[in-house]
Amino acid sequence: MRLASPWNTKFRRTWLAAALALAPGLLWAQLRPGAGSAETQQLCSGCHELERSISLRQDRDGWKATINKMISLGAQGAEQDFSAALEYLSSNYPAQALPHLNVNTAKAIDFETRLSLRRSEAAAVIEYRTKHGSFKSIDDLKTVLGVDPAKIDMKRDILVF
Repeated sequence: MRLASPWNTKFRRTWLAAALALAPGLLWAQLRPGAGSAETQQLCSGCHELERSISLRQDRDGWKATINKMISLGAQGAEQDFSAALEYLSSNYPAQALPHLNVNTAKAIDFETRLSLRRSEAAAVIEYRTKHGSFKSIDDLKTVLGVDPAKIDMKRDILVF
């Protein structure tokens, strides 16, 4: 059995400490530089990973609705920080033409980002699909318990079965 030398243990601790110190910088690198990126980083990363925040790709009204939703769920920050984040997100992560969402093959994250479902709602859709098989229509999708049918109706144009 080979024993680790004190130098190796010290080196490992130093390396781990450096990696942890750089971790916020690695997350920062995911955001495009620009006015409002610091505020966006601060506001969004407190509750979830930044990939989730920027994956939405919305127009200004969509980003405003998302920010208002986050505030209603308890996001903390100054009004000017939320305004800066809104400007940053709407200019750096605008809406794009996205392909249709196949509800029979989509992952939970796709339901969250594309249909604005909560994690619990997306999980309910996946669970229902696993137990009952493929969805045949929008009406089938709207029968999933715990999912707001209005959210599905709002995005019905992007759904395929």
